[in-house]
Amino acid sequence: MATIAREIEGIRQTIAGGVARGVQSYLDLAKARLEEARGSMDSDKKIEFFPNTGYFLPVIYAITGQKVETLDEMALVIDKAEKLITPAPAAKLWLPYLGETLDNGMAALWLAEIIEALKYVGAGPAPVQDIWLGAADDIIMRQRGVEFVDGSAPGFAAVTGAAPDTETAVALAREMQGKYLYVFIAGGSRGTTFAHQLAEGGVEMGWDTRLVPFGPEIYGHIYSVGFATRAAMAFGGVKPGDYKGTLKYNKDRVFAFVLALGEVDDLKYAAAAGAINYGFPTIAETDIPEILPTGVCTYEHVCSDVPLNAIVAKAIEVRGLKIVITEVPVPVAYGPAFEGERIRKEDLHVELAGPKAKGAELTVIADDVEDGKITVVGPDVDEIEPGTTIPYAVLVEVSGRKMQKDFEPILERQLHHFLNEAEGFLHVGQRDIIWERISKKAVGAGFKFEHVGKIIHARYHADFGGIVDKVQVTIYTKEPEVTELLTKAQALYHERDERIGSLTDESVDTFYSCTLCQSFAPDHVCVITPERPGLCGAYNWLDGKAAFEINPTGPNQPILKGAVIDQRMGEWEGVNEFAYSASHNAIERFSAYSMMENPMTSCGCFEAISVLLPMCNGVMTVDRDHTGMTPCGMKFSTLAGSVGGGAQTPGFVGHSKFYMGSSKFLSGDGGIARLVWMPKKLKEELEEAINANAVKAGYPDLYAKIATEDNGTEEEDVMAYLAEVGHPALEMDPMF
Repeated sequence: MATIAREIEGIRQTIAGGVARGVQSYLDLAKARLEEARGSMDSDKKIEFFPNTGYFLPVIYAITGQKVETLDEMALVIDKAEKLITPAPAAKLWLPYLGETLDNGMAALWLAEIIEALKYVGAGPAPVQDIWLGAADDIIMRQRGVEFVDGSAPGFAAVTGAAPDTETAVALAREMQGKYLYVFIAGGSRGTTFAHQLAEGGVEMGWDTRLVPFGPEIYGHIYSVGFATRAAMAFGGVKPGDYKGTLKYNKDRVFAFVLALGEVDDLKYAAAAGAINYGFPTIAETDIPEILPTGVCTYEHVCSDVPLNAIVAKAIEVRGLKIVITEVPVPVAYGPAFEGERIRKEDLHVELAGPKAKGAELTVIADDVEDGKITVVGPDVDEIEPGTTIPYAVLVEVSGRKMQKDFEPILERQLHHFLNEAEGFLHVGQRDIIWERISKKAVGAGFKFEHVGKIIHARYHADFGGIVDKVQVTIYTKEPEVTELLTKAQALYHERDERIGSLTDESVDTFYSCTLCQSFAPDHVCVITPERPGLCGAYNWLDGKAAFEINPTGPNQPILKGAVIDQRMGEWEGVNEFAYSASHNAIERFSAYSMMENPMTSCGCFEAISVLLPMCNGVMTVDRDHTGMTPCGMKFSTLAGSVGGGAQTPGFVGHSKFYMGSSKFLSGDGGIARLVWMPKKLKEELEEAINANAVKAGYPDLYAKIATEDNGTEEEDVMAYLAEVGHPALEMDPMF
C-alpha cells in the first residue's frame, strides 16, 4: 500500500499538478494572442490554418462539432475550455484516476489549436519559418493518410524535446524511419530541438522522408493530433461533434505515441494529457512518475526513465504497434522513409538511363532460374567516373509453381518502391522510361550494382513469396547489352498491353474485393473489376488476382459475380451478397457503373470525386490536387467529407483517375458524355484517356467541350459555356 500511495502521490503532485499548471499557461497565452489579434483585425475576419481544408480547426471541430472561422468563434471556444479546466489537486486529495487531468488535457488541445491558428493572422511568431513546416493541408493529409490505411506506415511518433547530442538524435530518427514510422516533431529541450539536431546532422526532413518538423514550441504538436483527428473524419466517417467516436477511432486505429526527450515541463505534461485522451501514451527518457494501469490507452499511459537505446522499442511495445520489417542486405539504411529522398547534382555519383541514356527494367518468367544469382554485365559503380550518365538495364527472371504471365508487370512495377527505399538511391519511372541516381554517400558506404539485385531478390521473396520461388537478377551497364534487352522488353511491353487491354467486365466471372482500407473505414468495401480499378488507383483487377494468390486470406478476395440484376448499372447477385457481408451488413446493394443508384462506398483514398451538377444535367470531376472552388459549391476537401468513411451517397462517387478512361465510367448514368467540368490540370493530364473513351462512345469532339475553372466555377457559368459549345449532356435524358 505504501508503494501504491507513493505512486499516486507522484501522479498527483507531478503529473496532475503539472497538467493543471500547464493548461493555465495555455489559457493565458490564448487569451493574450486573441487580444493581440483583435487589435489588428476585424472580429469576423476568416481564420484558418490553410485554405484547402474541410475540417476548420480539426480537433475543436471533431470533439465539439463547432466550426471555428472567426475571432469571435475562437473566444467561445476559449470560454468553453476555461470551464473545462480544473485547478491542481489539493495536497491531501486522493487521486487514483485521471478524470480531471484528462479534461485539462483536452482543454489544452483546444487552446493549442487556437494559439497556432492565430499565428496565421500575425498574432505570435510566424508559423512557417526556418526548418518548420507548420500546418499540413488536406491534400497532404490524404496522400499520407493512405500509407496509414495500407499499412506502409504503421503509426507515428510525436517527438518533443531534444536528444543529448546530434549523433543520438540522428540515430533515433534513423531507427524510427527504419521501422517505417512517421516522426512528427515540435517543442524542444536542452536548449535546442530534435529538428535542429537532425538539420545539424545533415538529415533531410519533410513529408517525403517521414521526418516532419511542425514547430519549435510544444503547441506545434496540435498538428500531430490534428492529423490523427482528420483521419477519423476523412477515412473513418466519424462525424464532427462525435467526440466518443473520434477518441475511440484513434485509440483503435491510429497507432501513435509521444516520445519525450529531455526534461518534461508543465506545458509538455498538458500536451501529453491531451494525447492520452486519444489513446496515445507517453514514453519519457527522464525519471517522471509513471501511470502503468491500462484504461484510456491500450496498455500503459506513461512510461519513464527509458534508456535512449531502448526508447523506440519500448514505445512500439506500449502502443501495441505491429511492425513487419524486411531485412535487406545493403550497406545503407533501408525503408519507406527514403522513398521521398532527392539526390541533387552535387551529391550525384552516377546517373542511370533517363533522358540522356537508354534504359529498361523487365521482369519475366524463366526456366533454369538460380535463386539469388546476381550478375553485373559491364562496369560497376566504383568503376564509373563520378557525375557520369550511363545506359542501364535490369532483367529479373523468376520462377514459381503459382507464377503466371499476368503477374510479370505487377512484380515489375514494384521495383520503383523497392529500390527507392534504399538511402541514396533514386528511382523514377518504369519500363523503358526509368531514370535512376546513386549518391556519393551511398557509394562511399559500399553500395554497388549487386545491391540492386539483393534488394530485388529480398523483396520479391518477402512480398511475393506466395507465387515466386526463385529470383535471379542481371544488370547491364554497357550500351550494346542495354540496347538488346531494351528491344526485347519493348516487344513484351506491347504484348502485355494488348493482353490486359482485352480484359472486360463481361469476359470474367470473378471480380476482386479490396478491404485493405477497413483498417480505417470499417464498413467500406472496394470491388475491383477489369474495367474499374480500385478507388486509390493503386490496384487493378490483375493486382487483386495476384494478391489473392500470394495471400489467400488477405484483403483481396475473389467475388463470383453471380446472376445479373442490372447489366446497365453493373449490379450482380454475388457482388451484392459479398458487399453486404463484407460491409458488416451496412451495404445491401451496389452498382458498379452508377453514381446515382447505390454507388460504391469510399474510404477516403480516392484519387478523384465525381459529383452531380443538376442544372447541367451532367457531372463534374475534381481530383485531390485541386485546391480551388468547384461548380458544386464545395472544394475537394469538403466533398471528401461527404463521400469518405464508407458512406454511400447518391450523386457523389469516389474513383481513380484511370477509371475516367474506361468505357464503364458512369456508364449506367450516361457515361463519359456526362462529364461537363474538371480542373484544367486534370483535364490535360487525362487528355489521351478522355479522348479515347469519348471516341468509343461516339463523341469525338467531347474533350474540347468540357469546361474548366477557366470557363467558370459557378454552375450558372458552366451551364452558359456548355450551351455555347453544344455539350451533349444538355440533350441527354435527365439524370434524376
